[in-house]
Amino acid sequence: MPELPEVEALRDFLTGHLVGREVAGALPVAFHVLKTYDPPLSTVTGRTVEAVRRHGKFLDLDLGGGPGDRLHLITHLARAGWLRWQEKLPATPPRPGKGPLALRVTLADPPPDSSPGEGPPGAGFDLTEAGTQKRLAVYVVRDPAEVPGIARLGPDPLDAGFTTEALAAVLGGERRQLKGVLRDQSAIAGIGNAYSDEILHVARMSPFKPAGNLTETETAALHQAIRTTLDDAVARSRGIAAGKLKAEKKSGLRVHGRTGEPCPVCGDTIREVSYRDSSLQYCPTCQTGGKPLADRRTSRFLK
Repeated sequence: MPELPEVEALRDFLTGHLVGREVAGALPVAFHVLKTYDPPLSTVTGRTVEAVRRHGKFLDLDLGGGPGDRLHLITHLARAGWLRWQEKLPATPPRPGKGPLALRVTLADPPPDSSPGEGPPGAGFDLTEAGTQKRLAVYVVRDPAEVPGIARLGPDPLDAGFTTEALAAVLGGERRQLKGVLRDQSAIAGIGNAYSDEILHVARMSPFKPAGNLTETETAALHQAIRTTLDDAVARSRGIAAGKLKAEKKSGLRVHGRTGEPCPVCGDTIREVSYRDSSLQYCPTCQTGGKPLADRRTSRFLK
């Protein structure tokens, strides 16, 4: 699943490729992807992209407009979605079918007096989604807050206001485990399964540690781990072409998705706890005092 660093890198990439360009059309290929109907998707045609923003894991194309007429084309890539940029899209419109293509956005030809960097004619991007769980979502709204997932977002961990004190306020009174709180978008925006594993490894904390029991020193350590992990991931991703961001994410992970491999810090074997539709990875020596955590799925099989 694309998380904050990848979506931030996409935002940076699209800013350089879309801002100032006119939308020639937006064609839904998988109709389930469109979650709003007023304004209709057709209203984005002819609009100029004024800015590209990020809200947690949401990408927001600000299409400008006057008071009460501003439009935003917003995308959430969900677990298996991705954005594929093409310098020249196929001339033949795509047909609805069983393939991964969900929506295509085409740009108008650049004006005759445009500079070389303003992009070639026929450029644009496809939104695709692999697998059977179709959760990729596209919204056309006048205000980003109209999207329920954006309205409930917690603080952005890359924001200057996300201080140690802000994190303490998020954790205060929590009865859940750290892993669950870090993944909760209404608690902290943008962190998912992979980077929560990475953050907890850097902080040397168990994913099962009660979030409300952290001391001031532990809260400061967790805050530092959040900032350094995400900042480093964004720095690695910045400037990389959209099509190569997935590979960059995987190569930069130290524990997530590396079950059975040696921990890069201490050399212990990275272990896993599995759930119905996801799993977490951790290092026992670095995070749990050398004690393996109970894998509920494995325990159930052994009964």
